[in-house]
Amino acid sequence: MSNIDAPMRAMLEYAAQLAEENDFTALRGLLDGIRVDTEVKAKHLVEASYSESLAGRYRNARTAALMAYTLRPTKPETRQQLAARLRTINEAGPLLELIRSSGPLHSIPIPLLLGYAAQLSYLNMQEAALIHLDEARRADPRYPPTLLSRGQVLTYLGRIDEAAAEFERCIAIAPQIGQAHWFLAHVRRATNDCNHVVRLRAQLARPALPPQEEVSLAFALHKELDDLGEYESAWPALQRACAVKRATLRYDSEDSVRLVDALMAMPTANPAAIPEGDGPTPLFIVGMHRSGTTLLEQLLDASPAVRGVGELYDFTSAMRYATDRHCRGVVDAGLVARATGIDFGLVGRRYLDGMSWRLGEERFFTDKLPSNFLNIGFICQALPQARILHMVRDPMETCFSNLRELFSDANPYSYDQLELAGYFMQYRRLMAHWQARFPGRILDVDYAALTGDTEATMRRVAGFCGIEYLPAMSDPRSSGRAVATASAVQVRQGVVRRDVPKWMAYAEHLRPLSAALQAADAGFPAGNQ
Repeated sequence: MSNIDAPMRAMLEYAAQLAEENDFTALRGLLDGIRVDTEVKAKHLVEASYSESLAGRYRNARTAALMAYTLRPTKPETRQQLAARLRTINEAGPLLELIRSSGPLHSIPIPLLLGYAAQLSYLNMQEAALIHLDEARRADPRYPPTLLSRGQVLTYLGRIDEAAAEFERCIAIAPQIGQAHWFLAHVRRATNDCNHVVRLRAQLARPALPPQEEVSLAFALHKELDDLGEYESAWPALQRACAVKRATLRYDSEDSVRLVDALMAMPTANPAAIPEGDGPTPLFIVGMHRSGTTLLEQLLDASPAVRGVGELYDFTSAMRYATDRHCRGVVDAGLVARATGIDFGLVGRRYLDGMSWRLGEERFFTDKLPSNFLNIGFICQALPQARILHMVRDPMETCFSNLRELFSDANPYSYDQLELAGYFMQYRRLMAHWQARFPGRILDVDYAALTGDTEATMRRVAGFCGIEYLPAMSDPRSSGRAVATASAVQVRQGVVRRDVPKWMAYAEHLRPLSAALQAADAGFPAGNQ
């Protein structure tokens, strides 16, 4: 998409203060003077929002999306794109109003129902997402994208049998959709009497498979063969999945090194930690993906004093606004460079204001985005009342669990053993820096201890956070909330401790990963390993 023209950018910059104040009436008044059809104006503003995001100009992107919102476009395609933009810039209020203003569900076209459901699911409003998917299914019970999306949301809600049935329906109608096979493989454990290995191999044998489908099918085959204990057959399937996925991604490991260098070099104030105030206290749960962050959040959510709200980009959104920098992922070097001198008090207030619609009367809430470990330096300055819980898991267990997980494009380092080991070491190097820079602000929570002696570990976590420990906080099944992460099924099975790590079955194949981690350990300062 090309950059916007000068008049459009000038208008966005002129309207920036109105957008900051959420003065939708004034924004609409500014647009009323432009003698162009309303639908055309809205379409151009949505396109401008995308363009400004790609150019890194977060505030202009936000202003354009809010201006488009004031026009209340009626064309389904424009509404669907606008809904995605409003969610990207973290404007939940306008997004929810846009959805509510679309009229009765039966009057909304199926693609728009699916688009709205996707945005509601991203907001972790799974029940609301399911209502839209139910209507889409009523309108056409054989439309594969509806069946796929509905199965996914049912998985998040813990309705596993219904989810599996929807994935099977989707596969029966459109067996080429790899994602349906992947989800189905993950909602249940394959057994000798019930598995889909033959079907998966047949699908993978089709000529000219699109990479996205090949990746999903190969990861699904690996999962089912692993369940069956057929490790020597499971490994080539994992290799194939990772190689094809990695070929679709752009990633340079040196970028991760430079980002961590920049974060460690930036000047940071260290305001004293303050007790909880009048508002709710955020509990940030951070660490590598697949380190047990979902389990910890689920255990905390069992306390009536805590609301678990899932994986959020709200803090990153506040930083993007403060630095006027739209970045891919949680943070990039450009955002770090612009962060010097910003008002972190305003960042903290913007974050808490943006969170308020999600919260109830609980005194604490969780923000469980693992990659927020990159934001710890900013969090400590913006939210001195926040508690930071860092999940720590054995390096080989963590890395292998990442290697065999199909993520979105957010974790491009996780499909190659050496790149994965390199990223893990950068993560560990940065966490050691944060621990030294902000003593007392971060509690390491060991995964082995959490699964081995859950009560003792949760008592320690509760004490650090200032929460009364309750027995329910030792069983993740005590919480009935929706879980929209890769651990959505696993976390509902209770606390599971493995006597033999999963990766041991593949030890011979994982020698490059093991050697890289061991070599890095040898050069890591004692006491930080």
